[in-house]
Amino acid sequence: MIINYFGGEFVKIQFGDTILAFNPISKDSSLKPSKFGADIVLSSINHPDFNGVEQVTFGDKKPFAITGPGEYEVKGVFIKGFSSESGYDSEKRINTIYTVSLEGMNICFLGAINQGELPKEADEEIDEVDILFVPIGGEGVLNATQAYKLAVSIGPKIIIPIHYGDIGSKDALKAFLKEAGENPKPETKLTLKKKDLEGKDADVLVLEKE
Repeated sequence: MIINYFGGEFVKIQFGDTILAFNPISKDSSLKPSKFGADIVLSSINHPDFNGVEQVTFGDKKPFAITGPGEYEVKGVFIKGFSSESGYDSEKRINTIYTVSLEGMNICFLGAINQGELPKEADEEIDEVDILFVPIGGEGVLNATQAYKLAVSIGPKIIIPIHYGDIGSKDALKAFLKEAGENPKPETKLTLKKKDLEGKDADVLVLEKE
């Protein structure tokens, strides 16, 4: 599994020939979009900063778009979406939390959530998270303190912060790492196999923006 980060909440996960895009930045966003072909796109909220399906429609890849709660199976990938709340861009919105199971690993992508605790349904269903993506930038999503507290309560092996810098508080990453008591060296991309998760317990990994 290879993970890349493109700023905002835009994350690319590739395993074999299958590519997933989470919250791709639209060409209508003030954030810088990136373009590549994906097989599955998952959008947490309907906002140009997160709904750029057109940006991951490229070449012979026309992605299956998931834009809300429910259960999905696409190309052998099992996905669940849970409804939560967001206050992104100063507006109350429905945010979808996604869980994805692939290559024997469980991914949880919190999207633009602003709730300090998981909603009841998500809390009951989400279990044994290997990789957690958590927004830390404040301004309508979790701030650094809230984000770390929620992340640890979920119990993932690896925590990857998103939604900071170009989209949230400029100091959010520094504050988040202080909460975690860690200072990992940022990586340009993350390559993970199941065995790499052994011994991990809420370890924070930071991805540089592509």
